[in-house]
Amino acid sequence: MATPCPMFVGGKEVPSFSSETTPVYNPSHGTVIAQAPVGNAADVHNAVKVATAALSGWSETPAAERARILFRYKHLLEENFEALARLVTEEHGKTIDESRGDVRRGIEVVEFACGVPILLNGQFHDNVARNIDGVVMRQPVGVCAGITPFNFPAMVPMWMYPLAIACGNTFILKPSPKVPLTALRLARLALEAGLPAGVLNVIHGGKEVVDAILAHPDVAAVSFVGSTKVAKYIYETGTANGKRVQAAGGAKNFMIVMPDAEMEFTTGAVIGAAFGCSGQRCMAGSVAIAVDRVADAFLEQLTKSTLAMKVGATDKDDSIGMGPVIDQTSRDRITKYLDIGTQEGATLVADGRKTATSNGGFFVGPSIFDHVKPEMRIAKEEIFGPVLSVMRAPTLDDAIAMANQSAYGNGAVLFTNDGGAARKFAREVKCGMLGINVGVPAPMSIFPFSGWNDSFFGDLHIQGLEGIQFYTQSKVVLSRWNTGGRRGTWS
Repeated sequence: MATPCPMFVGGKEVPSFSSETTPVYNPSHGTVIAQAPVGNAADVHNAVKVATAALSGWSETPAAERARILFRYKHLLEENFEALARLVTEEHGKTIDESRGDVRRGIEVVEFACGVPILLNGQFHDNVARNIDGVVMRQPVGVCAGITPFNFPAMVPMWMYPLAIACGNTFILKPSPKVPLTALRLARLALEAGLPAGVLNVIHGGKEVVDAILAHPDVAAVSFVGSTKVAKYIYETGTANGKRVQAAGGAKNFMIVMPDAEMEFTTGAVIGAAFGCSGQRCMAGSVAIAVDRVADAFLEQLTKSTLAMKVGATDKDDSIGMGPVIDQTSRDRITKYLDIGTQEGATLVADGRKTATSNGGFFVGPSIFDHVKPEMRIAKEEIFGPVLSVMRAPTLDDAIAMANQSAYGNGAVLFTNDGGAARKFAREVKCGMLGINVGVPAPMSIFPFSGWNDSFFGDLHIQGLEGIQFYTQSKVVLSRWNTGGRRGTWS
């Protein structure tokens, strides 16, 4: 029986103004588990109206009171942790450990947002001019919206709305129609924690909903995570309509393996980075560059460990090492890249089409190409699946040059025990998030998710203090203390 998947507006489950729906699958079996409404502009206008009505009361709620609600929310998320993780696995296909990590990293953002009374501290300077003091206050921007992808049903939405509502804004979340159920559960728990109705709303839909959000005059800020093509469109359209926009796009992340790297550790970290979440993440390590003499030994151990991975349905077996991809369209795109890489002259040493299970789910196993050249499409384009391209470089300088050719700029990793090599790498690689012996350098909630180049469009990144700045605007107040011979006051 399909799970109900309504809109969630004003603290209530409401139907869409549209009768059109799209199926939500359990990717492990290819079965339909829900029908998500394909909303329209009327759904957006209704949600914005409700969020606008809730704004004045919520923005005037003291930050300490907002923090108390977030503390209760964090407690409820932890109480429901396993159920949330199981829901992520059901509608996304991640392994249960990956789903637990998805939920846990989201809760960490809520935990960070609980510190909002301190995070909203402004500035004060006495006597900026004679008898005049200056104050900078941080205030909410208004109604905010978040447009999120399928690959992290819990974490990515929680990158956005906890910080936005902590700062006194109201929020409209539009999750991917491929994974709408987790978003609804998160919103219901927020209401249970005491969040006033209308502060957090969830609507479903596709491009019509996105365009209506970008055009609506009462939406002040838009956060987005998805492909680079769409991120650029969101940024250009939203800013043209006078909105603040932070739009995180795709990536092609490079992992450089030096000859002195500890091989067993490095191999495990590379496999986790390349094939974790079935390669469906913008921080996936999709290109490994083996430097000098390490290449053959690295590739041998890497291939052996990869071929031993257990691929299968994740909703019934917690021992699975890698689950399905999100849908048949993704599977077809990934396998097409396996054909492209072979046609380009790369050597396919692990073919995921051979290791994939055939139980009706959307499976493609982990795949490895060797002897990949920088000009090949598999080295330049985001595949967003479990495909690792191995390149070879004579020196660290050559490897860094290869990595810097990428149009993207999310993450890069170096495996080494050489401090000089690590410093050189950290200073010269042109991307926003780096790992030294860390396979996936995704930052904790206190730091910004700092993509560069075609991986990010905007000025203030998601998460951390930049997230607080994005969801607030500063106001400067100058107060004269001596007027008409009497000392003035202000409060």
